[in-house]
Amino acid sequence: METLEREDPVAKEVSHDTFRNTISIVEKDGHRKWIYPKKPKGRFYNARTFVSWILLIILFGVPFIKVDGNPFFLFNIVDRKFIIFGQIFTTQDFYLFGLLMISVFVSLFLVTAVFGRVFCGWVCPQPVFLEMVFRKIEYLIEGDYMRQMELNKSPWNAKKIFRKGLKYLIFFSLSFLIANIFLSYIIGIDELWKIINEPVSQHLTGFIAITIFTLFFYWIFAWFREQACILVCPYGRMQGVLLDKNTTVIAYDYKRGEPRGKLTEKDAKGLGDCIDCNQCVVVCPTGIDIRNGTQLECINCAVCIDACDSIMDKINLPRGLIRYDSMEGIRTGKGFKWTPRVIGYMSVLLILLSVTAYLFASRKDVDVNILRTPGLIYQNQGDDKVSNMYNFKMSNKTFSEIPLTFALSGAEGEIRLAGSEFSLKPMEIHEGTLLIVIPKANIKKLNTPVSIVVSGNGKVIDEVKTTFIGPPN
Repeated sequence: METLEREDPVAKEVSHDTFRNTISIVEKDGHRKWIYPKKPKGRFYNARTFVSWILLIILFGVPFIKVDGNPFFLFNIVDRKFIIFGQIFTTQDFYLFGLLMISVFVSLFLVTAVFGRVFCGWVCPQPVFLEMVFRKIEYLIEGDYMRQMELNKSPWNAKKIFRKGLKYLIFFSLSFLIANIFLSYIIGIDELWKIINEPVSQHLTGFIAITIFTLFFYWIFAWFREQACILVCPYGRMQGVLLDKNTTVIAYDYKRGEPRGKLTEKDAKGLGDCIDCNQCVVVCPTGIDIRNGTQLECINCAVCIDACDSIMDKINLPRGLIRYDSMEGIRTGKGFKWTPRVIGYMSVLLILLSVTAYLFASRKDVDVNILRTPGLIYQNQGDDKVSNMYNFKMSNKTFSEIPLTFALSGAEGEIRLAGSEFSLKPMEIHEGTLLIVIPKANIKKLNTPVSIVVSGNGKVIDEVKTTFIGPPN
C-alpha cells in the first residue's frame, strides 16, 4: 500500500489559492514546462481509442470515395469548388454554407453547455492525432513518462540518438501522410496522385503546399503539442461563457474526497477518500490538477477518471471520486437538469436545421438569373417589331452537361440569343445576352409582363418573370 501513498516525482503541490494565476505549461521563470503525461489506461481511454480509430478511418478513407467518378467531399477554396456528400456547391450557394456553419457553431454551443469541452477530448483532430497516434508511438519508442524524462536528461549517446532519430523520423513521415490527406480534401485525390507521380516541375505549387503542410503538422505534433489547445484554440476560452454550474464536466467530488490525506490516517483523522496520490495529475495531458475544479486547460479526455478509478479499485473504495458530473450535481447529488440556456440553444438549432434542410431540398441544379439590361429601353427591329435586351447568368451545379433552351411565355414573340445556342458544361458559370422581340401590335401598354422559360434536357429548369418595355398602341 505504500506505493499508492508515495508522491510521484513529477507531481508538484499546487496551492489552492494561486493555481488560477498560473498556466500548467509555464514555469515560474516564464520558460515552457514540458508535459510528460503518464501512459493512460482504463475504460474511458479504451473508448476514446475506439472512437479515434473510427474517426481516423473516416478521415483517411473519405478522399478515396467517389460518386459518379467525383469526390464525395471536396473543399477547393482556391477554385471555389465545393462538394459535400457528392453534391456540388458553387459560390451562389454561399448562403447555405453560412447557415450550415451557423448550425455547426450552435451545435457546438449546445454540446458545450450540456457536456462541456467533450468535443476536444473525444473528436477534435488535434488531441486525436496527438494522444492516439503520436503519443502512442512515443510511448512505444521511449517508454512511459519516467523513462522519457530520463532519456531527455541523459547525454547524447548512441541509444538516445537512435531513439530520438527513429521517433522524429516516424513523426515526420506521419506528418507527410497527414499533409497529403489534408491536401486531397482541397484538390481531390486524383490531382494529388498527379503531384505524387509526375515531375515536381509540373506541380510546383502543389509540392510547396505539401511541404508547408508537412512542416506545420510536424511542428504541431512534435513540439507545439498541448499548447495548441491551451494557447491558440479559442474554444477553451469560450468555456467561460458557455459553461455553468449545471454543465457536465470532468468533476472532482470534493464532498467525498476532502480533506485529503494518507490512506493510513483516513480513519484516525476522519479524512476523505482522496489519498493525494497525484495519479490524476501525472496522467493529465495538459498537466493540471482536476481537483482544483474546471480549468481552461481541461479538454475532458477523462484519463484522470481512469487513473482515479484504478486507485479506488486498489484501496477498495467506490469509483467516481472523479467523474463526469456537474458542479451542481456534486453539490446536491442530483442528475442532469434542463436549463433555459440549453432549451434556447436546442430551439435555435432546430429552427436553423429546419431552414437549412428546406433550402437544401429546394436547391435547383441550375441557377438562373435574368435581368433587363440597365440604361436601355426598347429597340426598333423593323417589320413593326421592338426588342428588349436582357443579361443572363447561368450556373450549372451538376456534373452533367445541360443543353439549354429559352422560350417566351405571356406574350407572342420570340427570344434571340446574342450568339449561338449553347450547352452549360458541368460546374460552369455562363453569362450572356438575349433579346426578346415582340410585334408592336401585341404591345398594349408600356410595361408588358412576360416570362422566360428556361429548359434543359426536356425539363423546365426555371421560369423567370420580368417586364417588356415598349411603345403602347
